[in-house]
Amino acid sequence: MLAQLADYALSGFGPSVEDIKVSIPGEHHERFTEIVTVKKEVGGLNFETRAVQGARNQVQQNRLERRIKELVAIMEADAGDVKTAVPGDQFLLDATNTPAIWGAGSQVLWASGEALLIAGPPGVGKTTIACQVLRALLGIGGTDVLGYPVTQTPGRVLYLAADRPKQFQRAAGRIFSERDRETLRDKLAVWQGPPPTDFAQDTDALVRLCRAYDADTVIVDSLKDVAVGLSSDEAGAGLNRARQTALTAEIEVLELHHNVKKGANGAAPTTLADVYGSTWITSGAGSVLGLHGDAGDPVIKLRHLKQPASEVGPFDVLHDHDAGLSTVAHEPNPIELARLAAPEGLTVLAAAQQFFGEARPTPAQKEKARRRLEALATSGRLLRLDPQGKAGAATYHLPPG
Repeated sequence: MLAQLADYALSGFGPSVEDIKVSIPGEHHERFTEIVTVKKEVGGLNFETRAVQGARNQVQQNRLERRIKELVAIMEADAGDVKTAVPGDQFLLDATNTPAIWGAGSQVLWASGEALLIAGPPGVGKTTIACQVLRALLGIGGTDVLGYPVTQTPGRVLYLAADRPKQFQRAAGRIFSERDRETLRDKLAVWQGPPPTDFAQDTDALVRLCRAYDADTVIVDSLKDVAVGLSSDEAGAGLNRARQTALTAEIEVLELHHNVKKGANGAAPTTLADVYGSTWITSGAGSVLGLHGDAGDPVIKLRHLKQPASEVGPFDVLHDHDAGLSTVAHEPNPIELARLAAPEGLTVLAAAQQFFGEARPTPAQKEKARRRLEALATSGRLLRLDPQGKAGAATYHLPPG
């Protein structure tokens, strides 16, 4: 950063060496002077500065001065080597579509650059599912988990087995074998027990830990063991800052967490509000999956509580505890539902009842069902028939032929 400032000062226009020197913190004056001296001796202006010299106009000068102010502000804030702001056109217009780490098309459970949080009570298979995602990330075995593809990571994965490392060892041991030894040695590091510092208090610690093991992906198992007091907004906000710092450093984040014992009025915990702790825990996640069931159940319910794109599920997940594998036990197929509803046709209400397992689905659930049916009608896979007159409801049918 000091080298950049020296290049700007030696470029021949804008702030001088002395102007910049008085703008930066005093402890950097001596080092800045040394860099300027060396660059003068070797004529060491970098390519960027030479290009700037070739276009000396007021607009470019204004941009340069603004960048100097940004660099000085970052130094004063002691921000280290974290990423700085980029021009708006670069951020908004040069970006490509964000790829899915887990999912495809609009059916995305984990989007690159956003954290995935899997929440549920103890014993419902959070670690079991995380192990299967881990295996796919490493490029071992199949690439699908619960029927959705997982993109193999080009780098290494750090698994923070902070909560009962032996449990993770048992779960992972069911799906990895001796033939995977080389890949596991090269592409996976496992941290046993809580990290050396509280992530909510030391918000750069997660990035430091990942960099120490050259990891571009981290799986945190689980949040309660890496930060203390997650029911408070202070701890929740601190943990979220650690998470966002890692994401900004281009480290992908998957987290396991717990929910409250029961939802509102004693019902099953099925909403974001039922995830344990501060709202910042779910607010900062890009995707939240909620698992519900009793400990050890072979069949549990998966709900997509927060989505980066379209909602996935809900559906039942069947755990094969002996093999350590999970499959979708039953996911209502709207095409099959329309076939079974012939000749009367499938209504939005009937579809919502099947999709969500509710006799009286909420307006939001009915709207989600309607959108799903409409998408199939738009693609030609279903035929929508509107009611005659104002009474009745639209019905969906298999197209003729």
